[in-house]
Amino acid sequence: MTTPAFNQLGDFLRARRSRIEPTDVGLPGGGARRVAGLRREEVAVLAGVSSDYFARLEQGRETNPSPQVISAIGRALQLDTDARGHLFRIAGLNPSMAPESGRTLVHPALLELLDAFPASAAYVLSPSFDVLATNPIAVALLWPFAGTQNMVRVLFTDPESRAIFTEWSMVASSTVSALRLNSGLYPDDRSISSLVAEMLEVSDEFRGFWESQVVSGLTRAYKVFQHPGVGRIELTYQTFDVHDAPGQQLLVGTAVPGSQSAESLAFLAAMAD
Repeated sequence: MTTPAFNQLGDFLRARRSRIEPTDVGLPGGGARRVAGLRREEVAVLAGVSSDYFARLEQGRETNPSPQVISAIGRALQLDTDARGHLFRIAGLNPSMAPESGRTLVHPALLELLDAFPASAAYVLSPSFDVLATNPIAVALLWPFAGTQNMVRVLFTDPESRAIFTEWSMVASSTVSALRLNSGLYPDDRSISSLVAEMLEVSDEFRGFWESQVVSGLTRAYKVFQHPGVGRIELTYQTFDVHDAPGQQLLVGTAVPGSQSAESLAFLAAMAD
């Protein structure tokens, strides 16, 4: 009898996480463990997904993972090229859908724009708000969320987000409104549909914003960060897109010249060098 694909995926994930010691991935070791290797919750943290979502993958209750999620799990499990390709295939995906470097997915025109803002925080987002590429300042600005590549998951699953985004509710609401817009623009994008399904299950606040049916694109916006390293940073964001790269957007956050926020961005740039 042929083993169903979703059982193959669960068996593979359980076997691979059992081979990794917590200390291999920077987690504390020691203590009594019922099973060898990493716990489900630890893999979920490393991959930037919820523990419940990862459990459903292992148990075969989630059968439509996005390429971005599978890629993140592959990195968390430290898979080599062959094992990573196998993981994609048993998940029902083509390995070429999620190359190792997100920048290879980004339109060249957006990469040129990205590199044109050395004094600003700039990053490229996919239609599902995966961070595909960043400049050095954006890396330093977002380092408290390192390991989570999706900004929706950052906002609704990372408890630090509420402290770092001082106007969290406004940022979260506008992000969900833009995600709903993208879900209509790209109805066949599985990364959007799987993300929405996941967030509806894990976050009542996301559900409230989503069910409000507000639709709005990312436009000029004002954001305030309380960065653990440099303190308060006030940025005005502008969004750029390219017609040849549907759904990809470049967000650029700039500070008022001569302000404390501008000095903080300069400090972050120095940290990134």
